Amino acid sequence: MSAHSLSRAAVLAAAVSLAAGLAAAPAQAATEQRQRDFAAAAAEFGVPENVLLGVSYLESRWDTNAGTPSTAAGYGPMHLTDVREAGVATSHHDEGTEDPRGDDARPPLHPEAGPVAPPQGLQTVDEAAQLTGQKAETLRSDPTQNIRGGAALLAKYHAGQNGWYDAVARYSGSTGDAAQTFADEVFDTIKTGVARTTDDGQQVTLAATPDTTVPQHAGNPADVECPRTVACESVPAPYQELPNNDYGNHDLANRPVSQKIDHIVIHDTEGYWDNVLKLAQDPTYVSWHYTVRSADGLIAQHVPTKDVAWHAGNWYVNAKSIGVEHEGFAAKGTWYTEAMYRSSAKLVGYLARKYGIPLDRAHIIGHDNVPGTVPSTIAGMHWDPGPYWDWSHYFDLLGAPLGGFGLPGSSLVTIDPDFATNQPVFTGCDTAGTPCPARGSEAVVLHSEPNDASPLLKDVGLHPNGTPSTMGVADVGSRVATGQQYAVADVSGDWTAIWYLGQKGWFHNPRGARVAKPAIGWVVTPKPGLATVPVYGRAYPEPEAYPANVPVQAITPLPYTLAAGQKYSSAGTVGSEYYYAVTFDQADHVVVKGKLKYVQIQFGHRIAFVKADDVRILPAF
Repeated sequence: MSAHSLSRAAVLAAAVSLAAGLAAAPAQAATEQRQRDFAAAAAEFGVPENVLLGVSYLESRWDTNAGTPSTAAGYGPMHLTDVREAGVATSHHDEGTEDPRGDDARPPLHPEAGPVAPPQGLQTVDEAAQLTGQKAETLRSDPTQNIRGGAALLAKYHAGQNGWYDAVARYSGSTGDAAQTFADEVFDTIKTGVARTTDDGQQVTLAATPDTTVPQHAGNPADVECPRTVACESVPAPYQELPNNDYGNHDLANRPVSQKIDHIVIHDTEGYWDNVLKLAQDPTYVSWHYTVRSADGLIAQHVPTKDVAWHAGNWYVNAKSIGVEHEGFAAKGTWYTEAMYRSSAKLVGYLARKYGIPLDRAHIIGHDNVPGTVPSTIAGMHWDPGPYWDWSHYFDLLGAPLGGFGLPGSSLVTIDPDFATNQPVFTGCDTAGTPCPARGSEAVVLHSEPNDASPLLKDVGLHPNGTPSTMGVADVGSRVATGQQYAVADVSGDWTAIWYLGQKGWFHNPRGARVAKPAIGWVVTPKPGLATVPVYGRAYPEPEAYPANVPVQAITPLPYTLAAGQKYSSAGTVGSEYYYAVTFDQADHVVVKGKLKYVQIQFGHRIAFVKADDVRILPAF
């Protein structure tokens, strides 16, 4: 080849490279717009850029959430609040009709909460509108103007001895330790730095500033069980006698001496903070151990962890769990703040270490994963925190990332879709029947065949008439959740089937965009000679274990069976227990422990139990 031809080839290559670079430049510029918006707003209002980025990260992780409000009525990357637009919350019981105690030895408990009004103070969008000259609607929906609004507020709040620290604390909308904890989290984030891709594809970076220092403040009160790094207050639930030999609103116990605590149950409140705390202090209402506030992550403890709260709708689970409520709304399609996620993860991590609870999705469960006690209670079980709770991010904060621990071709998988891009379209987030907002979700929907056009699976507990499950946001009959593990039943092209409620449940799992990762663990299958195995919603003792003064609790199977040839993920063997606590006097309470052993399994969307004598436990690789 001549020198002349080499020269032409080089020129051609250079031209192609230049054209590619010019084409890529606009695309790169488009994904960096949010970063430029933060820089411009910081310069316009005289706010340090890292402070503006840090506050936004603690509120929204820089996401837009498609213009939908958070559970604290906040909009956009800067979480400008507008309760007028976000609307009034509904009753907690709109998400199910369960008896929160779930104890057959006592009459069903169905207290009424009713609609709750949002607090009127959550209107920072109005203040931002005055400072920027923008309309509230624009500040809610336009990320650029939303960031300007947040910067204007921080600039206004900047005063006092501690400068930007005090401004950040005030931005939280809180006072005292809660505001200081929010500011601490912001400045810790500034110190370590963070970078991520937002839900709308923006590349944003907060560079680390290692020499960041913040003021020191006092710790939590002595009467709360909380880690030192969160703001926690005591708002006790009453243990009080009521007329007609009744009492409320929890049971005294001596855990973990009397009973091991096996689970932490994640809830959302379906109400705003002030209203929910009033309910927690009502002796005629139900109870839970903690509530976490959305705006700043403040934690209130209501019931000592040694005692049994009435929160999960299943007495066996109540007696062996801790309930943590989060200010929010499962059915409104709203999103949860980063401040709440971080505070909750610190609390749950602390409790898990204290009580030896494994950091996995078989033991850190949602209310939607708690099984019905008997066939008649399945349909009324609550389903919070709903499909918009980011389990993958939550477990990252717990220091126990989900997925990615098995070998390709494993017979066990962990559900782990990309939260931002996984957007199943649910219905029922409002009373009009319109589709829920298109936004990130932890849920993966199952089909009866390996194609999107096939019906969803049947859940005879939720739909006794035999009809398929639906895309209703409350219908968990054909839906798996992030972090849950299932045994692989079949593979067909880009589709994977798992065993689920006695059926093959198919989901799209293409190479390069996996929504399930190979896992290592244990599975159960019926022992040889057994065609089917009954499945239970609680692990109660055999009749012979009960003393004469304690009524025997029925061991009632659920309307499902585990058939020969099927396999389900095992969370280990548990003993059989029943906590008899039907009187105000703790001296009358009895923990009944039997010889019968059960295995906890991931049977459908909810956990379940099978008798250990009925199954084999096998390794899955």
